[in-house]
Amino acid sequence: MTSETKTAPGGTFALGGDLTVNRLGYGAMRIVGKGVWGPPEDHDRVLAVLREAVARGVNFIDTADSYGPFYSEELIKEALHPYPEDLVIATKGGFVRTGPDEWTMLGKPAYLRQQVETSLRRLGVERIDLYQLHRVDPDYPLADQVGELKALRDEGKIRHIGLSEVDVETLEEARETVEIVSVQNMYNVASRASEAVLDHAEANGIGFIPWFPVGVGKLARPGGVLDDIAKETGATPAQLALAWLLRRSPVMLPIPGTSSPEHLAENMAAAEIELTDEQFEAIAKAAE
Repeated sequence: MTSETKTAPGGTFALGGDLTVNRLGYGAMRIVGKGVWGPPEDHDRVLAVLREAVARGVNFIDTADSYGPFYSEELIKEALHPYPEDLVIATKGGFVRTGPDEWTMLGKPAYLRQQVETSLRRLGVERIDLYQLHRVDPDYPLADQVGELKALRDEGKIRHIGLSEVDVETLEEARETVEIVSVQNMYNVASRASEAVLDHAEANGIGFIPWFPVGVGKLARPGGVLDDIAKETGATPAQLALAWLLRRSPVMLPIPGTSSPEHLAENMAAAEIELTDEQFEAIAKAAE
């Protein structure tokens, strides 16, 4: 594959005030097998896509110990270690995997500690840049779950802490125990249930990592707003969806994931798209 000159896709954001990342990142859930289970069908292709993502300017990669499980972290290390100095790798813990498409929450503090330790080894790092609680387990006090992550941070094994799939109330409860620098919720042009969380994150300088960022729903159907703008601009609906997210908020950190070099190139090109005010508002209103 032909690599392009490194740029800052979509501008930059400083996670926790001290980790500057290019806002258009890469999500590493899809580099494993079907059902987010087992190894990838094409091992070498996955390694090549990871390397190409970094070559194209990605310096923020999001993964989790549950992706595979474990395979995603191992593939990242195989492809990219020793890591570029500016590469920020975020991972997550808090799920137990028992089979394809099976996800069981486990926020027991001792389990979270174990997962941090094993992620450190799989990624080949001494400290994890951003460690996210993959889900808040209702069977354990939130203060105990994030409190254990705080202890690991204080021990130098985690640099920053984030949460995934939380509301504003839960985010604020967690912040009473430890600083939270990011939130990862589902959010895209067609699904905006986390609008209040995004606004709260922006107001407090917290990074917002939308998972499933290229979800377009009915907006890309013939006659839909994304279809219409795609015809006007020559961009794809997925590119427009990413461009809209990048404009929506300066704390937005989309992480489109793919194991296809063609889709990677398409996603990265979205950072160069500048929506007009009218196009931005049309997309915003279409999902309201």
